[in-house]
Amino acid sequence: MEESNVEEQQGKGDDTALNGIELYCDYYSDTVKRGTISSTKGSWGGWTGERWCPSGYLTSFSLRVEGSIGRGDDTAANNIQFLCSDPNILEGNGGVWGGWGSWSGACPVGICGITTRVERPQGRGDDTALNDVKFECC
Repeated sequence: MEESNVEEQQGKGDDTALNGIELYCDYYSDTVKRGTISSTKGSWGGWTGERWCPSGYLTSFSLRVEGSIGRGDDTAANNIQFLCSDPNILEGNGGVWGGWGSWSGACPVGICGITTRVERPQGRGDDTALNDVKFECC
């Protein structure tokens, strides 16, 4: 299961799009218990609602990223999608800018760890919030 933290489009304001990711873990073995793992979260937006694999677990992901546009409003990571083992696809409610990257390699027994790169607030500058993510396999 996943949930995304997303800032809605700001119109003429500074957009950041995807700000954080949280995964819900269920019982797998004696060492992996029910709980959550989450990324460092940017300063904007709100949680968009849970998405669950109908059966099974998350095995792979793809990130939607807007490259640098130079002088203007950059957003970096906009959205994320996961491939379930069942094999449904869960797509977040993130931003629409940029394009989808390649699917990551598959985790044979699921995703268990998360590391993110998040830009700190820039004050008067252009904020991007979440810039990149890596997941670890169980």
